[in-house]
Amino acid sequence: MLGDETLVERALRTAQQAALSPVIVVLRPQGDFGHGLQQRGALIVLNDRAHEGMASSIRLGVNVAGMVKARGVVLMTCDQALLRPEHLHALCAQPECITGSAYAGKIGIPAYFPAASFSALLQLQGDTGARDLLRGAASVADESLALDIDTQADFDRAQRLLHGA
Repeated sequence: MLGDETLVERALRTAQQAALSPVIVVLRPQGDFGHGLQQRGALIVLNDRAHEGMASSIRLGVNVAGMVKARGVVLMTCDQALLRPEHLHALCAQPECITGSAYAGKIGIPAYFPAASFSALLQLQGDTGARDLLRGAASVADESLALDIDTQADFDRAQRLLHGA
């Protein structure tokens, strides 16, 4: 919990505030998040192949995006707690262009991919995500995205930055 919401609830809220729609949330089948997120407007997809790595979640989400005829997708995780709706909106400013987030000397997620790139995203394997597709991509800078919550120290730092504690 970060404040009064889970990290995934925070990510959903941020995506919705950026006017992304639909918001497709890919979850492991274990856990009790799905129903509450669905009540908040998320389209829930359960990934029973999560053990295969990040690419399995990307493929599932992109497949659903294709089925609903989305013009593009924003790939994001829930552990970048400092992500702002304005950043997500900026990623989508050039709807025909792959656009990643620039921080810590690299281009990474969150990242926007137009529908023309769905076939490449559906070919991803393993745990490297869409890194290769982001090489040379346009980018929107935000160094705060370098903080992702992987440890208790990361969580404590995010808590201090968000709540001034």
